[in-house]
Amino acid sequence: QVQLVESGGGLVQAGGSLKLSCAAAGWTFGPYAMGWFRTTSKMEREFVAFIIWRDGRTDYNDAVKGRFTISRDRVKNTLSLQMDNVQPEDTGTYYCAGASKISVVLKMWDAYDEWGQGTQVSVSS
Repeated sequence: QVQLVESGGGLVQAGGSLKLSCAAAGWTFGPYAMGWFRTTSKMEREFVAFIIWRDGRTDYNDAVKGRFTISRDRVKNTLSLQMDNVQPEDTGTYYCAGASKISVVLKMWDAYDEWGQGTQVSVSS
């Protein structure tokens, strides 16, 4: 059984930085990809970023491109999201997600079959 556990959320001032982590356990062969999604006051399950587990290819929501960096550690089975220059509109609950099967629509939440419990990020202006 796959378990994803996020950590690292909190309160940060606009312009500051925060790093989210996700510990993954239980994959037999490893995920195809992992991603970060968020729910905000304006959007439900908004795509933030994904990474292809094997080769490290990444893609981002335009709203966070250049500010957020997704990465993974294949040895420790951890996923990270470095959030720099955060803005109030980044406030929300951030979810780590895993896709066990190959997909070409990794920006869509339904490409993922494993989810963490979420971690809250609050950005003050």
